[in-house]
Amino acid sequence: MAKLKNIIFSWALLCLCAFPVQAKLFGAQSFMLDNGLKVVVAENHKAPVIKYMLWYKAGTVDEPEGKGGTAHLLEHLMFRGTSKVSGEMFDDVLKQNGVESNAFTSYDFTAYHHILDISKLELVMALEADRMQNLKISPEHFALERDIVYQERKQVVDNNPTAPFTESYRKVLWQEHPYARSVSGTEAEIKSLTIDDVKNFYQGFYTPDNAILVLSGDIDLPTAKDLAQKYYGSISKRPMAKKAVFPKLKSDRNAKLEMALPQINAPRLTKSYIAPSFNTDKNEIYNLMVLSKYLGEGETSELYKDLVIKQKKALAVSTSYDYVARSYGRFIVSALPANGVTPQELEQAIDESVQKAIQNLNIDKINSTKDKMLSGLVYLQDNPFDAAETLGYMSAVGMGVDDIENHAERIRQVTYQDVKESANKLLHQTSVTTGILTPKGEN
Repeated sequence: MAKLKNIIFSWALLCLCAFPVQAKLFGAQSFMLDNGLKVVVAENHKAPVIKYMLWYKAGTVDEPEGKGGTAHLLEHLMFRGTSKVSGEMFDDVLKQNGVESNAFTSYDFTAYHHILDISKLELVMALEADRMQNLKISPEHFALERDIVYQERKQVVDNNPTAPFTESYRKVLWQEHPYARSVSGTEAEIKSLTIDDVKNFYQGFYTPDNAILVLSGDIDLPTAKDLAQKYYGSISKRPMAKKAVFPKLKSDRNAKLEMALPQINAPRLTKSYIAPSFNTDKNEIYNLMVLSKYLGEGETSELYKDLVIKQKKALAVSTSYDYVARSYGRFIVSALPANGVTPQELEQAIDESVQKAIQNLNIDKINSTKDKMLSGLVYLQDNPFDAAETLGYMSAVGMGVDDIENHAERIRQVTYQDVKESANKLLHQTSVTTGILTPKGEN
């Protein structure tokens, strides 16, 4: 059954540049049907399997105000049958044919995915094309799935001791932006959802010109074109609902959230910078990828060597950079203080360590960082499942196949001066939110 998956970033995306000189990432190709459905194909004939992913470019951010959880609830109801495939038949037929299926909802998109033997491809295509246009939502199934989503929400909050902090931190970070919402919706929002809310979301966003089909594995482009046309070509476009409007956030806003919660066994620190994404500055993102790798990705990174090994002020420290987004991206520094070190002391040490690392930047260090990025994960090309997810994530936020395939080359073009300028801009001209979570009862 469908599951909630609040995605920030796939680990594979962080190392997309890990390929030999002039090598293409996946050798992917794309085409578009007359009804606007985009199809991306990555051939891999090492095994007779396919990763099939259908991405709808609609997620939490597209929900009307006060209707939180609509996208996630619809994801559940997509497994409840159509006018042609009733009730549980969708799941039953796939299981009987050895197809692994699931789905996830995120802020920017919703994805339905299957792993299957190539001989089952037409079956999956027929079922997915059917539920793109013929979903049937009965009052009974709606009530049942709304209750399931409501209970999921309660479990996520009740069983995750960090959930209150995480949700509060997101609101402080994103201010009035739709990214401040919860993917699941609040309990009150879920309980207030109506069957018409979900039907309207489906009719307005689950249309071929708002979808991307990714086929990765034992298939070639001509076959993909024939099958896509056969099963999806006759589906008519529907009028598109109003998509999310993203406000411009202040670039000089500094905020802090400190919270103490029970069941937290150790303090933790997070600093999040509102950063460029592919959609806000497609050139800047490559500089920040290199910066993140240099500062805090792995035990050879500058922050780890300084704060964990040398100063021993942190048990762990890392950076990550999320540039795959329809709106802004995020540059994140996360750390666990060492025993006897307060989160506030560690925050100061991190700021000083980051400044020192940037001051010590030079051409050799940047080239070394890029070499590390370009030498890892070559095997990503060999895994059609990773390829499908990577191609889908990036395509769903607007990246074209050329952008994806030339990713490694764009990394190679990054210079020492590019990284230094982007680092200074990030640290001094960007909104940053600090979050400190401590065990209940600690000062």
